[in-house]
Amino acid sequence: MKKNGVIPWWMKQQWRGIVKVRLKWVKNRSLDHVIDKETDLKAACLLKDAVNRSSTGFLTAQSVADWQKLLGLTVPVLRFLRRYPTLFQEFPHPRWASLPCFRLTDTALFLHSQELSLHQTHQNDAVQTLSKLLMMSNSRALPLHSLHALKWDLGLPDTFHKTLVPLYPHQFQFVRSPNGVVSIQLSRWPEELAVSALQKSNEGGTHYREFKRGQSALAFPMRFPRGYGAQKKVRTWMEEFQKLPYVSPYTDSTKIDPNSDLMEKRVVGVLHEILSLTLHKKTKRNYLRGLREEFNLPHKFTRIFTRYPGIFYLSLKCKTTTVTLKEGYQSGKLVDPHPLARHRDKFYHVMQTGLLYRGDGSLKPRENKIENDELRSEDEVEMSDQLCESE
Repeated sequence: MKKNGVIPWWMKQQWRGIVKVRLKWVKNRSLDHVIDKETDLKAACLLKDAVNRSSTGFLTAQSVADWQKLLGLTVPVLRFLRRYPTLFQEFPHPRWASLPCFRLTDTALFLHSQELSLHQTHQNDAVQTLSKLLMMSNSRALPLHSLHALKWDLGLPDTFHKTLVPLYPHQFQFVRSPNGVVSIQLSRWPEELAVSALQKSNEGGTHYREFKRGQSALAFPMRFPRGYGAQKKVRTWMEEFQKLPYVSPYTDSTKIDPNSDLMEKRVVGVLHEILSLTLHKKTKRNYLRGLREEFNLPHKFTRIFTRYPGIFYLSLKCKTTTVTLKEGYQSGKLVDPHPLARHRDKFYHVMQTGLLYRGDGSLKPRENKIENDELRSEDEVEMSDQLCESE
């Protein structure tokens, strides 16, 4: 904590006597729509990966019957698979004709090959994301099962522990705890990555130079629900909060009083950084709960999401709780989408093209056939934007 025997300036300012205000939760229909849409998108992508991993090249209705909660779906998995015939082709089992099976369509296989190509092209992004997440943890390591839960949100390859981690032995290593839990641990500390998204967004400005010299604090971007920002008590609270020193999520926080105002701002900073690392600037609250101890978060840290509605949005859509970083979206779209996020937009477009009506089983009045020429690669960035706008 000390540098050249000097206590960091922010350690001296742990309390400001901030009077916190209890704020009412307000629905954000724009972000709820995004979460609703991407819940189905994520489930379809995970099922696509499961089919691809299968040694038979298909999944049976029986094998996926218990996956509804795991995939975050509000409908049975069998019904979900049948809803998207442009991705999943149904056929009878070779031995048991009454057992429905599903394999990937040619279009889905083509999209999958494009996704693999994108993972290869942007492999360094995945390495940095995984490294930064491990850097924020107390032990510089995280359980493999916790990382698997977050892999889609973080934009990691489906089998990242086999296809990505072994390629970087100087960066990662596998460790096994006494109780048998396998974790991925940093092999070295990459100092060049110890810069948060908030710091990076402020780089170059006069305010950031003052922050580096310890003369000012960094402020979090805030977008309050309508009416909140104009309330004097809310403005006063947020102004005092913003004046607190900014503690980087990559800095040791063990010497900070866990009940102090500074620790609360540090927790906001950690959650802000984790969400900044995700492709869609959101994840499930339960995923974060599973990492509470590793990130030195207080027991009831999830209250932060509703306490700071200008920074975070907590959604209750799709029978789960999702937390979103509000600054990542503008008018219901990602402000700075990663190429992989753009590719997922195309995947969703293909899903919607073949969406089956629940009532009579007929196709929506859109052309079911998708030509591969429509889905060509990297110049696809522009095309995927058009696809998003046409929905």
